[in-house]
Amino acid sequence: GLAKRVKARILLASTSEVYGDPQVHPQPEGYWGNVNPIGIRSCYDEGKRVAETLMMDYHRQNGVDTRIARIFNTFGPRMALNDGRVISNFIVQALTGQDITIYGEGRQTRSFSYVSDLVEGLTRLMNRDGVSDPVNLGNPGEYTIIELAEKVLGLINTPSAIIHRELPMDDPGRRRPDITRARELLDWQPTVPLLAGLKETIPYFEAKLKQENIPVAASLNF
Repeated sequence: GLAKRVKARILLASTSEVYGDPQVHPQPEGYWGNVNPIGIRSCYDEGKRVAETLMMDYHRQNGVDTRIARIFNTFGPRMALNDGRVISNFIVQALTGQDITIYGEGRQTRSFSYVSDLVEGLTRLMNRDGVSDPVNLGNPGEYTIIELAEKVLGLINTPSAIIHRELPMDDPGRRRPDITRARELLDWQPTVPLLAGLKETIPYFEAKLKQENIPVAASLNF
């Protein structure tokens, strides 16, 4: 391959989804995960797990200088309006006056990392020698989905209410990174809290909606 031929360092953008619906909290890189291989979410989870396997084999067999970043939920400006992730969904729904859709009771948890923190982590990972094993990059702050919805609603004056829909199968109950390895090897940890990141992200979505002539039925509360 090209990386082998030119002796390049190569990065795999992996994911926290390799842990599936974890039974260990927070999730360290040494945890192998709890993934349903035939579930409705499994094509993404297992695809990333296979990619990690191939990267490690390529490193061991061919000496390619590989890096594996297990990226947890990341957000910030320049996300697509129809991105499908929970933060973009909630912001668009609130700005357009639609009800905020929560699947299940909203007690499942996630950890949200602002994009600038992720970029810094990836940069440090690529610049650090001798790190071939996976490294978690995420914010260890843990929030329930309903807490996230309430934070979004607290920042946007909107007629939106919270509604609940059936929880999809295999939706992880908890998700939080153990970033000990990143702290020790990269001297990295997130610096942007969730609320500050939302205040940077929401105006971008408001401007994007207006640019695409989608009616905004709300105003900002900050």
